[in-house]
Amino acid sequence: MYLGTSLTNQNSIPEEIKSRVKSGNACYSSVQNLLSSSLLSKNLKIKIYRTIILPVFLYGFETWSLTLREERRLRVFENRVLRRIFGPTRDVVIREWRKLHNKELNDLYSSPRIVRMMKSRRTRWAGQVSRMGERRDVHRVLVGKPGERTTWKTQE
Repeated sequence: MYLGTSLTNQNSIPEEIKSRVKSGNACYSSVQNLLSSSLLSKNLKIKIYRTIILPVFLYGFETWSLTLREERRLRVFENRVLRRIFGPTRDVVIREWRKLHNKELNDLYSSPRIVRMMKSRRTRWAGQVSRMGERRDVHRVLVGKPGERTTWKTQE
């Protein structure tokens, strides 16, 4: 167990991701009215997303090994929140309101997207773990020797 996530030898964690999506949805639901309020600026709404929703949603993600399907689930969640923040747009051709397309969300949201941000932070975390030393359980898991116990002799 590390950061509240169960590690297995297969590092397959779809249940963990389901749990995080559920927690993220609960958090999103609790601030949904703020994100659609016309009284708050878009920048403030993005700060709410990044400081309240994302930490709940991504807790323990450093240990996740993502498949393409799981990456898509994360992007879907992020796009749903961003659509709430940026709201609908008026289509000039048909003169009706419509949801923003993914490309339009990418253009409006200048911060790194969720999967890219996760990969960057996971790389930074792996560097920290690699510098921890062989005595630490987390280091042994990273180098693929989780069951090994090293006996250390103290220098006299």
